[in-house]
Amino acid sequence: MYHDPNNSGERSSYEYRYSFRPDYSEPVPTLQPAAPRKKGRAKRMVAGALAAVVLAGGAFGAGWLVKDRFPGGEKTQLYLSQRAPAEVRTVAVNGKDRLTYPEIYKANVDSSVSINVISVSQGYNFFGRQVQTASSGSGFIVSEDGYIVTNYHVINGGTSVEVTLNNGKTYPAQIIGGDPDYDIAVIKVDPGEEKLQPVVLGTSASLAVGDEVVAIGNPLGELTFSMSEGIVSCLNREINVDNTPFNMIQVTAAVNSGNSGGPLFNIYGEVVGIVSAKYSSSANSYSGSASVEGLGFAIPIDDVLSMIQDIIENGQVTSKAYMGVSVADAAYYPEAGMRSGAYVAEVTEGGPAAQAGLQAGDVITMIGTTAINSRDDVTSAVGSKSYRAGDTATVTFVRNGQVMTTELTFGSTTDMPQQDQAQPSSQQTLPEGYGDMNDFLEEFFSGKSGGAA
Repeated sequence: MYHDPNNSGERSSYEYRYSFRPDYSEPVPTLQPAAPRKKGRAKRMVAGALAAVVLAGGAFGAGWLVKDRFPGGEKTQLYLSQRAPAEVRTVAVNGKDRLTYPEIYKANVDSSVSINVISVSQGYNFFGRQVQTASSGSGFIVSEDGYIVTNYHVINGGTSVEVTLNNGKTYPAQIIGGDPDYDIAVIKVDPGEEKLQPVVLGTSASLAVGDEVVAIGNPLGELTFSMSEGIVSCLNREINVDNTPFNMIQVTAAVNSGNSGGPLFNIYGEVVGIVSAKYSSSANSYSGSASVEGLGFAIPIDDVLSMIQDIIENGQVTSKAYMGVSVADAAYYPEAGMRSGAYVAEVTEGGPAAQAGLQAGDVITMIGTTAINSRDDVTSAVGSKSYRAGDTATVTFVRNGQVMTTELTFGSTTDMPQQDQAQPSSQQTLPEGYGDMNDFLEEFFSGKSGGAA
């Protein structure tokens, strides 16, 4: 009903009818005069008009409400969506069908895990208490009976490891083994009679720059089972951390502390890499900034797949190649007379290099088809996925100014004696896991620390 202030004592009745346009462009309510009706019928008519609005809104997927007039005489129109929430179908990962992001998440979130690690150091703080550290990371299930893959640095030094699944169940985990040179580790939980849901392992060789990828993990150690998406921005990116070169997949998917060890999926829902926040942070340091967006790294699954199986079966990587030399940059040794190459400082007695005839004082310039310009090149060449224990490579070296070659058969790292092969350094050595002396002192006096790996 509408009251005309210019009409003294007389009331006019108007019926509101609404026209809906599927493109939602400027809906205009129209006013049409109607004859006066009885009160009861008017109420029923208004109720019927509202019902018509609801029905029309449901029919077109959206509707609007018209609010009472403002003093200026205009009406406020609010658009209301009537679209029901989309249902995400459960799909099987078959390596053939492209999946949507929601489908990838639904298919794999139950295969992703959150990892919490407690470490107890051998030392004591100022108050006589043992120093404890707490850290967290991510991982993914690779077998129904509970084997889980993560980064080595996530569980390194851990005295207590706990795994949490997406359904909220928590299990104590046993460290099966790992390899720091490849930053991979395997842990295991006992699900009892329950069968866990493993991921489907794909191949990183199928990736191309520009391919879509998805990461699921535990960023910041608190935001569990988060998903981030991006593209492959570079393949075979070499990142050097702690004098160890790593071959990485560079992605634009957000990777933060706590994502370490989590799975990187391709658009088919297959695992193609192991996310590593540690090396993302290291790469960020190259720019002089601790906050770089759109930069993440993952270890190609092809590089470590055989090693994962090796760790599950043997508790360690038995197939990793071993050369049996201690090397340094030739530029540090004037007696070598060379600006580049790897100077052989020591040869392990009875090792593969000794059997191949290499001697202390030789300068290695090539292993196979890989040019050697520094000690890091030797680590990269021998530690590359090109060589396994038992493989043979031609080694080119310089001895007394003469270029020579020899055939070297690599041994297994399980036969390698415990010795420090690192180049001597003048830098102060801190316990593993501390960035600087301030970090060490802070933990020493506090008695405990926390973080995400």
